[in-house]
Amino acid sequence: MKAFWTATALAVCLAGCSTVPNEANTLPAVSGQTSEEARIADLLSRMSIERKVAQLVQPQINSFTAEDMRRYRFGSYLNGGNGGPYGDEFAEASEWLKLADEMYLASVEPLEGNEPVIPMMWGTDAVHGHTNVIRATIFPHNIGLGATRDADLVRRIGEATATEIAVTGIDWNFSPTVAVARDDRWGRTYESYSEDPAIVAPLGAALIEGLQGRQGDPDRLRGQHVIATAKHFFGDGGTDQGVDQGEVTGDIESLKAIHAAPYPAAIDAGVEAVMASFNSINGRKMHGNEALLTGVLRDELGFDGLVVGDWNGHGQVAGCTNTDCPQSLLAGLDIYMVPDEWRGLLETTVAQVRDGTIPMARLDEAVGRVLRVKMRAGLLDEFVRPSQRPVAGRYDLLGSAEHRAIAREAVAKSQVLLKNNGVLPLKAGATVLVAGSAADDIAQAAGGWTLTWQGGGDLDNEYFPGATSIWQGLKAATEESGGTAMLAPDGDYTTRPDVAIVVFGEEPYAEFAGDRKNVAFSDEEGLALLRRFEAEDIPTVAVFLSGRPMWVNRELNAADAFVAAWLPGSEGAGIADVLTGTEPSTGRLSFSWPRGCDAGPVNGPEKALFPVGYGLSLTQRSSLPMLDESCDALLAASGSDWFVNGRFEQGITAVAGGVALPDLRGAGGGVTARGIDRNAQEDSREITFTPGSALTISQTEEGEGAYRIVYRVRQRPQQTVTLTTGSATLSLTQPLSVAAEKDWREMVITEECASGLGNELTIASEGAFTLDIATIERDNLPEGTACSF
Repeated sequence: MKAFWTATALAVCLAGCSTVPNEANTLPAVSGQTSEEARIADLLSRMSIERKVAQLVQPQINSFTAEDMRRYRFGSYLNGGNGGPYGDEFAEASEWLKLADEMYLASVEPLEGNEPVIPMMWGTDAVHGHTNVIRATIFPHNIGLGATRDADLVRRIGEATATEIAVTGIDWNFSPTVAVARDDRWGRTYESYSEDPAIVAPLGAALIEGLQGRQGDPDRLRGQHVIATAKHFFGDGGTDQGVDQGEVTGDIESLKAIHAAPYPAAIDAGVEAVMASFNSINGRKMHGNEALLTGVLRDELGFDGLVVGDWNGHGQVAGCTNTDCPQSLLAGLDIYMVPDEWRGLLETTVAQVRDGTIPMARLDEAVGRVLRVKMRAGLLDEFVRPSQRPVAGRYDLLGSAEHRAIAREAVAKSQVLLKNNGVLPLKAGATVLVAGSAADDIAQAAGGWTLTWQGGGDLDNEYFPGATSIWQGLKAATEESGGTAMLAPDGDYTTRPDVAIVVFGEEPYAEFAGDRKNVAFSDEEGLALLRRFEAEDIPTVAVFLSGRPMWVNRELNAADAFVAAWLPGSEGAGIADVLTGTEPSTGRLSFSWPRGCDAGPVNGPEKALFPVGYGLSLTQRSSLPMLDESCDALLAASGSDWFVNGRFEQGITAVAGGVALPDLRGAGGGVTARGIDRNAQEDSREITFTPGSALTISQTEEGEGAYRIVYRVRQRPQQTVTLTTGSATLSLTQPLSVAAEKDWREMVITEECASGLGNELTIASEGAFTLDIATIERDNLPEGTACSF
């Protein structure tokens, strides 16, 4: 065999070989006599410092190219929540597989000398199915699966999800979340199976077994299986006031008893990766917490896989930045998730190894852990491009009938019947009115982490081919029983129905954007419909979509039956299965349901209207008394926060050139808005104006107070920029020029400079200009407060 492949031979292989052999990367032979450790030691002995560090750096697909992969040889990479192949987050599955091939082939090109070639791994957030990809099956979020208590079902969901991931050539899933959510104000509550670690642990372990295969199985981590990740270690569900990425305080042993409790089961199930949490524990960020990442996770719990960071989580460690953080590696992190600033981190980390800041032994330990996982997954046995693996390119498996049947089963088993005065199950042959804007909205039923990071927005049903909305499922079931179904989002009808089903709930969100100050459900669309039908003496069924238990006493009082449907995903027929009695009502709460709307957490029966384990069968009739409808949170001033944590508050809209920009994202009229990171992932926006363009942000209802805008200008404007509110137009050109290159600043617009403040802001630019915005708020400041920029 020749020492090096010729360029011609390599080109031929790149064009069509299924296996990509390479003499220059000779690996230890695969045999029962060759231990993992011996193989790893051999590879490490032949790797340069630069290649070792690259194994620990994980960029995201929209910030690097195949040429960068060829040059730097990253050990892994990811697609972010809004990232897709070639910049298209709605790309077809074939494009995902095409990119997987391109990156893989770049990663296995020959290297000079005896340095081994190490194939890369692609990681993705497939947290309730392979939901970054159109046509994939969308399973219920974990909060719904917690209500099933069915580990076998969750294992089958893991298997189906792994298969659909493998279809697109991806190796690694950042799932399951095994957080124990203890404060439902947290925006990630729906990613948790339960507030009870005894419910979380077996379900998390089951999903791991489904994704990876069971311990001892010959096809574990091979074929239709992928690498799993238990996350986020640990305490992510226990932050004070439910603040995402916040502080967890308390006696460490007591905290471990709740929040670390699911990890032994995950480790016993063979999980190969653990993701560090964003949060702090008693003042120390987890990404730099050696006592927990090493002392507890490895020394105490015996985990021997790799620890991966979360999105720039290392940059939050004291003394660190996104491009400079030896502290995380020294604490026990093995892979830095550094989506965009990977080049700077590579350079500084290599320098820190060379100057001894990072000992070579620690570098080799971290790289060895990455190699060990790749070895167990078969990535080092033979080089096979993603498109030539067993189910790659089998696009018929995306959203297959078998997988959708599993999802439909999961939807039915996750429904929790909280109230039933006898209207359920629906009678055969009934005339059924289905009301509420969410009834025929698959995106709302699916929630966050669905095609886009935050979900919802402009995602209409056309984005979900093959899926079934709740309305479509109810229509089919009603007609099958000989009845008639009518869709009326606004509740209007010409033929009086026998029963009205009102579908309503939370708009989609993800992570910190879903953090709340209380759990009072304030949107009154569903309430108005329920009260209208109650007044017209039409029996009602409330179907409530939410990522957490919420105070809905008003809706419970107005409805004859109330179903907690959670975030069911793409198979809305599973709801109809329960409402019609085709399937039994077996779902039971895995979270305490709040009696009052106060801000504090509700764990256990003391503050619960319905405790963990509650749920009615279809044969049971509830004797729910009239509930207290008073709630101070509903009387509090609203609309003061216009844009916070990367989302608009209810009633706030943005328009450019007649095109709506939901949550200040998208393009229209010469304005382009995209998410950027300030304190957290995509919590801010970069807004680019072309010459003569304008952006208008407005409030639907009458508001009051001065405007406070946190902004940043990277380059001074070259032509006039104005801000108009009410009858006042202010020139921002000079203050924005002063603010250029000075990081984030606050602009305060009061009556002193803009008499008659209106309910909308219009920013217009005569020239090309870019402005970053972090927050927009209205605040009642003392009379006479001056404007400031």
